[in-house]
Formats: sequence, structure tokens, C-alpha cells
Amino acid sequence: MTQHVELPPGYPVQWEADVVLRDGSVAHLRPIRPSDEAAIHEFHSRQSEESIYLRFFAPLKRLSDKDVHRFTHVDYEDRVALVLTLREDIIGIGRYDRIEPGSAEVAFNVSDHYQGRGVGSVLLEHLAAIAQEFGITRFTAEVLPQNRKMLTVFSEAGYEVTRKVEDGVVALHFDIEPTDRSKAVAMSREHRAEAISVSRILRPRTVAVIGAGRSEKSMGHHFLKNLLDAGFTGEAHPVNAKARKILGRTAYDTIADVPGPVDLAVVAVPAEKVLKVVDDCAAAGVGALLVVSSGFGEGGGEGDELQAELVRRVRGSGMRIVGPNSFGLINTDKDFSLNVSLSPSMPPHGHLGLFAQSGALGIAVLASAARRNLGISVFASAGNRVDVSGNDLMQYWIDDDETHAVGLYLESMGNPRKFSRIARNLGLIKPVIVVQSGVSSYGVPPGHRVRSTKVRPAVFAAMLRQAGTIRVSNVHQMFDVAQLLVHQPLPAGRRIAIVGNSAALGALSAGAVAGRGLTVTHGPVSLPTEATVEEFREALARAFDDPDVDSVLTCFIPPIVAHDEDVTEAVRMAARGSDKTCVATFLGMRGVDSSTSMDEGGTGQAIPIYAMPEDAAYALAKATKYAEWRKKDHGIPVAPAGINRRVAEDVVQTVLSVSPEGRRLDPDETAALLTAYGIEVWPSRKATSVEEAVAAAEAIGYPVVLKSTAPMLRHQGGVTGVRVDLGGEQAVREAWASLHERLSPLAAGQLEVQRMATPGVACVVTADEDALFGPVVSFGVSGLPTELLDDIAHRIPPLTDVAVSELISSVKAAPVLHGHRGSTPVHRAALADLIARVSVISDDMPEVVSLKLNPVNAHPGGVQVLGAEVTVAPVARRADPGRRSLT
Repeated sequence: MTQHVELPPGYPVQWEADVVLRDGSVAHLRPIRPSDEAAIHEFHSRQSEESIYLRFFAPLKRLSDKDVHRFTHVDYEDRVALVLTLREDIIGIGRYDRIEPGSAEVAFNVSDHYQGRGVGSVLLEHLAAIAQEFGITRFTAEVLPQNRKMLTVFSEAGYEVTRKVEDGVVALHFDIEPTDRSKAVAMSREHRAEAISVSRILRPRTVAVIGAGRSEKSMGHHFLKNLLDAGFTGEAHPVNAKARKILGRTAYDTIADVPGPVDLAVVAVPAEKVLKVVDDCAAAGVGALLVVSSGFGEGGGEGDELQAELVRRVRGSGMRIVGPNSFGLINTDKDFSLNVSLSPSMPPHGHLGLFAQSGALGIAVLASAARRNLGISVFASAGNRVDVSGNDLMQYWIDDDETHAVGLYLESMGNPRKFSRIARNLGLIKPVIVVQSGVSSYGVPPGHRVRSTKVRPAVFAAMLRQAGTIRVSNVHQMFDVAQLLVHQPLPAGRRIAIVGNSAALGALSAGAVAGRGLTVTHGPVSLPTEATVEEFREALARAFDDPDVDSVLTCFIPPIVAHDEDVTEAVRMAARGSDKTCVATFLGMRGVDSSTSMDEGGTGQAIPIYAMPEDAAYALAKATKYAEWRKKDHGIPVAPAGINRRVAEDVVQTVLSVSPEGRRLDPDETAALLTAYGIEVWPSRKATSVEEAVAAAEAIGYPVVLKSTAPMLRHQGGVTGVRVDLGGEQAVREAWASLHERLSPLAAGQLEVQRMATPGVACVVTADEDALFGPVVSFGVSGLPTELLDDIAHRIPPLTDVAVSELISSVKAAPVLHGHRGSTPVHRAALADLIARVSVISDDMPEVVSLKLNPVNAHPGGVQVLGAEVTVAPVARRADPGRRSLT
């Protein structure tokens, strides 16, 4: 274990991060410490003369103690330095020094042995993000012309870089405010690195099973046997000091004795021995670990501590880990035939990628797929999910040609923002089916590291819809949908043809289709049960040839004249060569028609078969909705004009410097913050007497509104707590007397005066910072009935213009905004612009933990923000902080 290191004052622990490098290995990034002086000397001594000259413009064989002291003693604000370490050794250093209020000079030094692995890019990305926290907006750098690698780091980062050669040195200048291009570059690099790291796990050439025993009761024995029985194409080595031969293979005493490099080590030893095995694997240069041992976080107590130390050691050694408590991994690609799992049989090769967290569930999932004859490309069980997660597998599946659709069974989610981002990228090319009944602090399996959340399940559902995933309720539904998406073209529309041999079954099918929002445009055609195969073929041909049909649902009970196989063949022939979706209901059957499997040399698409019409209609509806999402315009990121982030940051930081625990902003602070983002809040004045109310009205200008400030009455409408359209002093006095008399018994007599707004629709726009989800923007139409009906829509920033529009339209009360019962529609563009600005605030500033605009008066001429409440507080770093990091 690492010795305890005393941290200097102000050491920013939140900057620490584990990152995946370009080759798929893991390194640890952290701020430099005074205790790093010896490590800096050691790092410098390993550098080549050329690297030293390119960094310091001089042949410094040894850095002076004075220079090293200056390098390692920083203030973590105006002078910042980061180091990237692997097995405690420094492999890269990046630093900036502020030279002007908004500008800093940046420099890097990368180990000769790790150049070309993206070390410089990672350091630049993190330094830029940190610099912006302190108001630095521009970096400068001086690079020798021959230092092409460092010049490439800057030029490929996505920033607009200007160059100028002076005295034989290239002077670089660039703004570090994230741009669409710089964000795209960072995300692309993250994707490639994480995909490669998973590829190294799923496509190993050498696998060692540590803990494989001679006894068939041994967990390691099962893993080794299943690996060999699957026909693994690489080298498989058991590691067991008490045996010489296991299953005919030479057993080695330790992992260090195994010949050649080991890509993947399966760890099947008691929990208390795992850390020693991890250290041995690190010393032997093992690429990744699959830990199947239990006894970690799922048991709590000491298991939690053991699990935390496990992931620290694994990542600190540059490895990745699946598990612990994992059911295993399977890759059916014939070039690997990898089965390091507890499944005794290899599932058939296919094109569905599966991810499950639970080991027990993994068995059920694979068994269900096998019963349906649904082939699998990759299966992964994350166990306690301390490192490799569904996000990592999705990164891999984006590029995996063998995977055409993805199924995820999620029992918890550690990083919803990153999940949403990656799932959207994957969903644009391959469907992602998610089984998740909900997300809450109460449903987290033991051993899973998950931040607590306060959001309602509706937010999780909205996040899945926003990412384009197909949400289902159980494994059966996941496979119902998957067998269609893997084997059939996506539906081109909602028009359905129904062909069968039973009027009752046809009617049932039509009802199921209509109930799922699809339209029957052909049929139901009901042939007699004694119909011949030729009659079946003709009816099916007419359905497929109908230009008003997008998908064909065939439904048959066992015919009297024709044999089942003859009917099945008729369906195959009709669907063959067609670009229309085809599903079949053969009562009592479920799965994929194996006789036409493309993997077996068939020339047509396999037909998904369902036991009941409702199942077929459900799958068709899910596939159709996904196809519509994939084809639609997803919009462009919102970028409202007139935003001054610096002013808003000053407001927040000023408040937190005085109130470190955070607090609700006063009206002036609220106005300043929102004005910086182009949001004007109508002023109001509190009045404790009728004379103050009259004076306030005259200062604001008539007509005015007099209303209660009591939370139980504000913004509820009606006449209980508000008097409107007061045109003069007498009206204000009468309104004051009326309200004071009514509200005093309720202790709600505090009143305020505000200018009378244009008649419109009262709405509410909120943004809340959640520990798990990050920023959540919500919208609804104000009013008690709407709130009781939970008619509130949610989205996760960053938003596009289309996402904002969908947010507005997704509430059930949306028709009142669009001219309900002949009223004039509100100014939708102005409302969308306001929501966009709120989304940008919430995305930019996690310290704004709560923002509520209520009421927002939307009317034909625009929007008026009549009330605003903002609370700020210090928050931990977001799970997806905007710079590459494993969380």
C-alpha cells in the first residue's frame, strides 16, 4: 500500500482523476505536491538529452534544487502544476503560471517512454478546465520548432491557435473557452481510449486463471474449463502453486512465471488474497483483471474498505478491472471464442451485445437468449462495477462491427450524465435497450458505488428518452425488442399490415397494434384455417407490396391443411428481399426463426416470432419509435447571446466567500446573477403598511398587482392571495384592506407590490443540481392541479434547441400555450430562449444548486419573469466534470 503523504494547505483533492490513455492503459492525474521533489529529479534523470533540450531550451543534465522547489511548491491558483503517474512514477508534468489577469503560460514535459499515448493532451485538457475556474481565459506557450509532438498537442486540441516565430521559438496563443470543436476532440479521444481499453479485455491473446484448482468445486476450475471448452483461440494458463497440471495445462506458481505477456488475468481466490494477486499482476505487466471473487463491497464494513483499496491499486498500476463479484465475460467472435464466465456453454454467435451487473441475472439472461435462439456478440457482467461499467462497454460497441444492437440490464447507474452522452452517440447508429425499473438511493445493490440522488424516477425516464434509448420493464421485453432490431430492418413508419388465418387473432392483433400508437392500413386479412400454402403466400405478397404499409405482422394458429413449417417458409419467402419489417405470431412460440439465420448461410432476414400478438405489437412499437428518434433532427446546442459568465461567477463566489455553506440569494444578488445570463426579473417591493404599498405602486408605475409573499399562497392564482390590475392609489388601499383582513388569520399578511403583467399563461422553470444526475432542468404550467398531477417535464443539460422545444411540448398542459379554445398562442420562441438560458446557467455553474423562476408569464408578445429564487452552495465535482475522468 502507498505510504500516507501529508497534503499541503489548499491541496485541491477534487482535481485528482484516473484517466484512460490512448493505448487503453490507466494513469492517475493529481496536483503536484512539495513531496514530489525526489520524484521530479528521478523523472528528469530518465529523460533523453533531446527531450530535456526541447522542454528547457538548454541541456540541463540535472535540475537545480531551487528549480525543483519552485516547480513543486505552487499556490494551486495562479501557479498550478499537475502530474500524471503510473505505479507511483511520474510520466508527465503539465503546469501553468498566470502572467496577466486572464492569461497564463503553459508548459509540458512527457516521459520519453510514454510519448504518443496522449499524456500531453490529457494534461492540457485538465489544466484548461482548472484555469477557467480562476478566470483564466487564454493560454500562451513557447515551443521550439523541432518539438513537433508538442506542437501537435496544441494544434489537435480543437482550439483556435495562433502562431508566431520569434528568435527561433514558436509562440502560441489560444483561448481555452471550450468550443464545439474542442469538446468534440476531447470526447472523441475519450471514446477511442475507453473503447481500446475494453477491447484489450474482450479480445485477449493470453488469459491466466489465478486460483484455478484441480477440484471441480473450485471457482477457478470452472472458469478455466469453460474457457477451454469454448475453444479459446489464444493461450490459457492456470496459476496455482499447489498443482503442476490442471485440465491438461501446465500450472504456474505465480503470474510472474507465466511465459509472455498476459492480457487478461481471471482472479478467483479468496477476497483476503486478492490484493496480493493484484500487486503480482501489476509487477508482471498484466493488462486487465477479471475479479470473480466475492467478499467485497456487497458485504459492507471491511468489504467496502477492501473494495476501495482494490480499485486504487488496480488503477494505480495502469490496469482496468471487471468486478469484483463478476459472473464473467464472453466474446463469441470466432477469432477469440472467449468464455471466461460461469456459463458452462458458449451462447451462439450473433449480433446482440449484453451487459448485466448481477451475476445471478447473467445466468438467466444468457439462458433466455439461448431459448430464443438469439445470438450474442459480447456478454459482460460488471459485478460490483468498481471500474468497467456499461458506459465502457457502450464505448466499445460503438466501433464493434459484430454488435448490431445492445441490451443493458442496469441495477444502478454511477454516472448518468456520461451514460446519456455515450448512449446517445451509440443510439444514433445502433439501438440501445435498457432494463431499469427506476433509480433511487433505495434500489442500489450492495457493493455498488453510487452517489445519492434526490430526483424523482421521472427524471431518470426523461434522461433515457433524451438519450434515445429504448426502455423496457423486464428481460423478456428486452429480448422481444432485441430479436426484431437485430434481425429486421427498422420500420419506416407506423403503418401496419396484419395477415393471419383467424379473424379473432386478427382482431386481437389490430387492437394491440392500435393500442401501441400504430395504425393498421392493410387488413386485418383473415384467411380460413383450411387455406393452402399458396393462399398464404399470395396474401402475404399483397401486404408486402402495399405502398401504404411499413411493417407486416403475420399471425397464425396451427393450420389444418398446411404444415407449420410450410407456413413459416411462406413468411420467410414473402419477407425475403423486402426492406419492410416483418414479425410473426405463432401461438405458443417465441424466439428467432432459426431456419433462415444469416449466420447459417441463409439468404434472408431471420423472422422474430412471438407467442402472442401483444408481444409482437409491443416490439414493433418500440422499434418504430426508435426509428423515428434516429431519423429526426436532434438540433444544435443552445448558445444564447448576451451571456457574461464572469459576472455570474463573481456573484456566486462573493456569496460563498462570506457564506461558505451557501445560502439563498437576496433579490439584488438574484437579479445580478440572472441578468448576467440575459434574464430580467421584474422587480417587486415588499410592503408592511398600506402607505408603503402606495409608495411602492407609485414608484413602479400603475397598474400594479398586490400579492401575498406567503409560500402557501404565492403563484396559486385566484383571488385568495392576490389583487390584480390596480390602477390607482384608492385601488391599492382597498386591495390592501381586503387582503390584510383575509390573510392575517393565516399569518400570511406579508404583501408585495409588482407591476401588472400582460395577460398570459403562468409557467414555472426550474434547475436543480443533483449529486448523481448533475443539473436537471424542469418545466411546467403553474397551478395546483398541474402540480398534483405531476405534469412536469425534465431534461438533462446540455440541451439542444430541439430538446428545449420538446421539453415545452411534453407537458400535458402544453395546449394552453398553443391557443387552447381559441386563445392567442404564447410567444413560444421567447419561452424557449428563457429555458435555454436557464439550462446554460445550470450547466455552467454547479454551485447554483437551485433556481426557480415562478411565475414566468408567457404571453403572445414574449415572456415576463415575475419571480425568481436562487440558492447557491459549494458542491462536489460532478460525476461527468467536462474533462476526461474515470468515475
